[in-house]
Amino acid sequence: MKRNALVFVALTVAVMAMLASGKYLDRVRKHGPMTLVGNVKGVEAPDFSLLTLDGQKVKLSDYRGKAVLLNFWATWCPPCKVEMPWFVDFQKQYGKDGLVVLGVAMDDAEPAEIGKFASDLGVNYTVLLGTDKVSDAYGDVQYLPTTFFIGRNGAIVDKATGLLDRKDLEDDVKRTLATVARTKPPSIQQNQAQMQSKSIPPDPRDTN
Repeated sequence: MKRNALVFVALTVAVMAMLASGKYLDRVRKHGPMTLVGNVKGVEAPDFSLLTLDGQKVKLSDYRGKAVLLNFWATWCPPCKVEMPWFVDFQKQYGKDGLVVLGVAMDDAEPAEIGKFASDLGVNYTVLLGTDKVSDAYGDVQYLPTTFFIGRNGAIVDKATGLLDRKDLEDDVKRTLATVARTKPPSIQQNQAQMQSKSIPPDPRDTN
């Protein structure tokens, strides 16, 4: 009974933190056009170019053929701090199988401060400095943590918003590792066209 109460409290704190992060990001960010809309599973993940903490440029397309766990996080996000050690373990366990963990820091803090935070948690994967542009490309990331699982072919396998159970995240990692590189996912433009066609009812006068 006591354990259930503790779990409930932990989940409540996580949800409150996630909602607070959404309000903060929505207030401080300048919004641009969103790329990913609707159901993103199976859609090609938007490419991006971001800087690492030491100023090196990294593109998502550099990892084509790998299984990518793309995690949006921040130093002030308590649920992020819970799951980041799990990602460290995933990188250790599944890196040899082709998993690449990328952490996109959505902080206003200096790279040195972000780097110290990551180092204190033992982060063993690449940390990138997030931008409004990449957030909008991924559907306007408002709530942290938000994680995208991207297959070897560049298609999104799943999306996780908020703090999930470690097993659920690991199951997504395994599904992502099981993808093959040679299949081509639908493009972002095709996904947007499909969503638009679903939102426009057919004209009853059109008999063709």
